[in-house]
Amino acid sequence: MVKLPENMKAIVKDGPHYGAKMMTVDVPKDLGAHEVLVKVKAVSICGTDLHIWLWNEWAKKHINVPQILGHEFAGEVVAVGSEVSLVKIGDFVSSETHIPCGHCKQCRTGNMHVCQNLKILGVDMNGAFAEYVKVPEIVLWKNDPSIPSIWASVQEPLGNAIHTIFTEDVAGKNVLVTGAGPIGLLAIGVLKTAGAAKIIVSEINEYRRNLAKEIGADVTVNPKNQSLVDIVKKETDGDGADVLIEMSGNPQALHDGLASLTNAGRASLLGVYDKDVQINLNDLVIFKAIRIYGITGRKMFETWYKGAELLKNKKLDLSKIITHVLDFDDYEKGFKLMEEGKCGKVVLKL
Repeated sequence: MVKLPENMKAIVKDGPHYGAKMMTVDVPKDLGAHEVLVKVKAVSICGTDLHIWLWNEWAKKHINVPQILGHEFAGEVVAVGSEVSLVKIGDFVSSETHIPCGHCKQCRTGNMHVCQNLKILGVDMNGAFAEYVKVPEIVLWKNDPSIPSIWASVQEPLGNAIHTIFTEDVAGKNVLVTGAGPIGLLAIGVLKTAGAAKIIVSEINEYRRNLAKEIGADVTVNPKNQSLVDIVKKETDGDGADVLIEMSGNPQALHDGLASLTNAGRASLLGVYDKDVQINLNDLVIFKAIRIYGITGRKMFETWYKGAELLKNKKLDLSKIITHVLDFDDYEKGFKLMEEGKCGKVVLKL
């Protein structure tokens, strides 16, 4: 058994305001029978963390302060509860962040990611922006040792991209991605490995638009000064895209994305919207026979297997998508980069 310190550094949302503080807090010690303590090696900053940092309307409704932020991480198991059997001390792990109850209808029918009693790490409980994090064993994923901890820490958002893309086959399909934030960029990488015919990316941020091109987008569009619908139609011989991957959470992007789809096309929506969205269901969905999938989280653990195999077998390169690796103490710089949109994925190393 590793001798644990009494205290640790953690990034804490300490009050209802902008930002967060690095604080010294107690190391979690009282493990339940099925709980595990992980020494964190790397954590990545998620859009959810940015919402909490900015203290936007969503954060005000969902976060109880004070609370440790963060949920995308990789680390080493250093202590286990008395009945833990899925992992052992010394294992290199990452974690699913949707924590299921295990007994509701969804959990018992292969849909733990939408558990009726779902709790989310770093949202409903203390998270992983700390030297140590306590999680239930059911959410842990054992990493292949060949995967660097920096890459292993982004498997959770990678799973979002995989889940969004693979609701149906994309091989040989023309795909439109609206929003090239970190998960949108991961989606481009996954689409390349999955054999998408043409990848069209819509993004207003120049930095991320250029990064999308570098990662593998065939066509990039700035929807602020170009007609997305016209360009998609031109790039698809007038047919429209076969698939829409909506990552932005922007109502106009949703409208233009649906308008850009070919008849009988498919839309998978991961973007989260600030408020109710109005669209013309008749013209954009019903009369076009569009199939729409609402996506949240990852299939537990189907998408983890897919992501891990892509990384382990070097089919997916994250080196261009992870644009910044910073020391844990430089967290403010990481959040500033996210706020300004001058980054892909930002990872903090401990």
